[in-house]
Amino acid sequence: MPEPITPPVTISQPGPSVAEREHLAWLFGHPQPVAWVTGSAADRVGRVIARRFAERGYRLVLHARRSAQEGEDLVARWRGEGIDCRLVVGSIEDEGTVRGWIQEILQGYGRLDVLVHSAAVWEPCKLEETTAEVIARQWSSNTLGTFLCAQQAGLAMVRQATGGGIVLVGDWAIRRPYADFAAYFASKGSIPTIMRAMAVELAERNPRVRVNAVYPGPVLLDPNTSEATQARILEQCLLRCHGTAEHVARAAVFLAEHDFMTGVGLPVDGGRSIYAGSIADAIAHPSRLGAADTAPP
Repeated sequence: MPEPITPPVTISQPGPSVAEREHLAWLFGHPQPVAWVTGSAADRVGRVIARRFAERGYRLVLHARRSAQEGEDLVARWRGEGIDCRLVVGSIEDEGTVRGWIQEILQGYGRLDVLVHSAAVWEPCKLEETTAEVIARQWSSNTLGTFLCAQQAGLAMVRQATGGGIVLVGDWAIRRPYADFAAYFASKGSIPTIMRAMAVELAERNPRVRVNAVYPGPVLLDPNTSEATQARILEQCLLRCHGTAEHVARAAVFLAEHDFMTGVGLPVDGGRSIYAGSIADAIAHPSRLGAADTAPP
């Protein structure tokens, strides 16, 4: 077996080509569209997604909930690099706040072309300790917050002749959940349904509004993750490489800019969602039985 591939966390990219700028101008009606990325102030997946859009010439709206100072520092740093960006701060599950952000974006830029909804709560909790309060907290952020952001951004896009693109960030593991995250998976399991419902609702109002989702596998491993755990994670990946936030960012851009895709959920997990191990599904077949299995009692 070849050596596992471990790609770098970030990949330096040149700016968009002339052809790419022309495509953006055709798709969104402007060579520098506006992208709003929730959960992008902290140094997590959302920030890498936002940076990828910036490299393609987008103007950015970043979002912070608890990391407001970090977001302000990021805006100042990126503006120093020539990136046109601003920051909104608050809770995604508050309807009035979300409506206010949309108005602020439209007043500031006159348009909203892309939403990538990356903000989420990911908290472990043993089933015995999972109370209604725990469930409500994760549902409020991961389900209600997702719905409100997609709804309000989508309705703003409906009013634009060029529509727009929405990408929701889900989780591959809703298909194969692991222990101690039942409340999280219950809330994240709504993402595919919200995505498909919004795709239908918004395109019925403006067929140039597209809604898709990306389902990442494990990315941005905690630096304290042991080598043994990293090895187990690698073994569960069909492509035998660790995922990075950059993989997710590239998928988000692809979906946001594809003019003939909507209602699509794209796993970005190295094959993890289809892979059960090299022999797990065939071990009981007669052709795979060893001498010990076939010996008479």
